[in-house]
Amino acid sequence: MAAKDGLGAPISDNMTAEDIALNMKEISVAEFFEKNRHLLGYENSSKAMLTIVKEGVDNSLDACEDAGILPELKVTVKQLGIDRFRIIMEDNGPGVVEAKMALAFGKMLFGSKFHRLKQSRGKQGLGIRGAILYAQLTTGKPAKIRTSTGDAKVHEFELLIDTVRNEPKISAHTTAPNKERWHGVSIELEIEGVYVERAQSIHEYLKRTAIANPYAHIIYNGPNGVLKYERTTNTMPKHPKEIKPHPYGIELGILIRMMATTRSQNVRSFLMGEFSRVGGSSADQILALAKLEAGRKPASIANDEAERLHKSMQMVKLIAPPTDCISPMTETLIENGLKKELEADFYVAITRPPSVYRGNPFQVEVGLAYGGKLNPQGAAELYRFANKVPLLYHQSSCAITKAVEEVDWKRYGLQQSSGGMPVGPLVVLVHFASVWVPFTSEGKEAIAEYPEIIKDIKLAIQDAGRNLASFVRSQRKSREGQMRRQLFERYIPVVAESLEKLTGKDHAPIEMKLEAMVKAGKLIIVEPAEETKTETKKAEPAEDEGADE
Repeated sequence: MAAKDGLGAPISDNMTAEDIALNMKEISVAEFFEKNRHLLGYENSSKAMLTIVKEGVDNSLDACEDAGILPELKVTVKQLGIDRFRIIMEDNGPGVVEAKMALAFGKMLFGSKFHRLKQSRGKQGLGIRGAILYAQLTTGKPAKIRTSTGDAKVHEFELLIDTVRNEPKISAHTTAPNKERWHGVSIELEIEGVYVERAQSIHEYLKRTAIANPYAHIIYNGPNGVLKYERTTNTMPKHPKEIKPHPYGIELGILIRMMATTRSQNVRSFLMGEFSRVGGSSADQILALAKLEAGRKPASIANDEAERLHKSMQMVKLIAPPTDCISPMTETLIENGLKKELEADFYVAITRPPSVYRGNPFQVEVGLAYGGKLNPQGAAELYRFANKVPLLYHQSSCAITKAVEEVDWKRYGLQQSSGGMPVGPLVVLVHFASVWVPFTSEGKEAIAEYPEIIKDIKLAIQDAGRNLASFVRSQRKSREGQMRRQLFERYIPVVAESLEKLTGKDHAPIEMKLEAMVKAGKLIIVEPAEETKTETKKAEPAEDEGADE
């Protein structure tokens, strides 16, 4: 029966607008991710362990590269119980200054990379804070952090995240003398997890990281022993430069916000100062199309005028954005990385010229390893990278996978299932480098399927595939020649006896000479001529859709 009030009237379960208003309150971004940790890559206990190591290693590599320091990384995973682990990650980077330590590790969306248009592994200011949040959610233990910039002190502190206020909560902070002048960061987390060793594991992630970053020295001390990924080069990649946004990639809302906050005195100087590739004449063309005066203050531009300005920016022909904001792996380092970690017979790497999507520069690189000790059965292995970071999850929903599957691998001498991956002893490495990688989620595990990106990946694969096809053909020809020689060797006694009958000479020395000629390669064995080979052949199609590029 429905509940009644003191006068006997039924009490309604329906809420009024006033009731709803009373329940409205603000939540912090930390509290949001506390309830939605799967968005950061913590769907399950085994993936959580990998995500924590990934975020720590990515931060360390970014910090070392920004400071021009050859990376020395150490990752330790120690099992404390059935589902309890301690993870320690240490680097030799520049460290974190004392004034920023708490915010750098204890405040979500706090960082230095979000507004920079240049290639880096991290961008959102979520990574390592998400790891600390997961640790306190599953074990209640604070993160233990050591850091020094190389001065006289090493700072050690314990930290939790106040999720309601999105603020760091330091429970302990001590200093120790820095006798060795160590610089870097060490972070220790106690977590609930499940340790696995398979394709999507810490070991596999570090192996692929070593391929993409051969200038890094990585030591992994795991539950099953120590693995070392040695540095193969002391040459650091070129340091990417920060660029300004390009007019072709700006959204209307962002343009309005930029005009409201700019220090430029007029709209002409705003266009020239806040965007790349906009000079005086380009700015004048944009303003003429938008029917705006050059001397107008940006903050005075109304929304309808801003919309005209935005459309005009897309209409004027501008030079593509600069590409020195990108740092590719390079063909040499890709080949070196593949050779270091994979035993194959053939290696090739291709770096495409930079391209643009939505005003953002990007560059695609492809490496292929074939034969040798690679698995000859089943589908080829695909190594996906974004800004030198391995992507191990959500492969089926990634633009890289779609591009690989759309390539006709039969043209390059490989088998291929219908609309799927090539089959055979092959590893396909695809690296996507950009100032802004269009990930499909905050977990940064798959790249969105932009047509421009898929097209460039396919063209890079086709370039590498032509080199692979030459090797496969020569290998097949050599194998067929060997089979013909073996077949001939089997019938040498029969041939020698036939020659004995024809020449009247003893067959034994004839047999010996034929065997010696085969072993020395002086006897050329050809296939019998086929009538079909004399027929007029039809014109063959182009080798692939990238042949005419």
